[in-house]
Amino acid sequence: MKLTLVRHGPTEWNALRRFQGRTDMPLSVRGRDAARAIAETLHSEPFDRIYSSDLVRAAETARILGESRGADVTLDERLREFDFGHWEGLTWDEIIVANPQLAGLGSTAVKLYAPENGESFSEVRVRVASFLDDLTGQNRRAAAVVTHAGVLHSIFSVLGLAPPERFTPGGITRIAVEGGGASVLSLDDRRHLDDAS
Repeated sequence: MKLTLVRHGPTEWNALRRFQGRTDMPLSVRGRDAARAIAETLHSEPFDRIYSSDLVRAAETARILGESRGADVTLDERLREFDFGHWEGLTWDEIIVANPQLAGLGSTAVKLYAPENGESFSEVRVRVASFLDDLTGQNRRAAAVVTHAGVLHSIFSVLGLAPPERFTPGGITRIAVEGGGASVLSLDDRRHLDDAS
């Protein structure tokens, strides 16, 4: 099965580098432009089903993609971003002030995240593994998944793949899953975003 993984288009909080988590931020104007660029880029790729987080920034990206090709969108809460608890709305610098023990880890060290009143990486990984099990059990040849950076890191972890340091808002990653293994076909492709800027 070929999986086309899409991180949702940018939001105002992405521009400010604030942790969004479960905060239901809509796409910015730039984010909607990015979603249209994603749809145009993926127009001829062979998938007939789009799965998406039910958070509005991902669901809107998926809707624009689906409308461009007449494909259904299935919302799945297992594809939601981390619940960042007390980190929601904060920048990494603000998180470090409140949690100095995290200094030096970097804002993209998702495997080490355990925000107060939020989810750990292992908890996110469990729900992502459940989604992937269901998806591979459907014997689809190709599908698109529109989701969030933390979930993309979790997908890579479940499939035994090395992720990039970060996933770009609006970036496209393609992987092949077959015979119990997975391989990366393209990683965080963002060329289409240059035209959408």
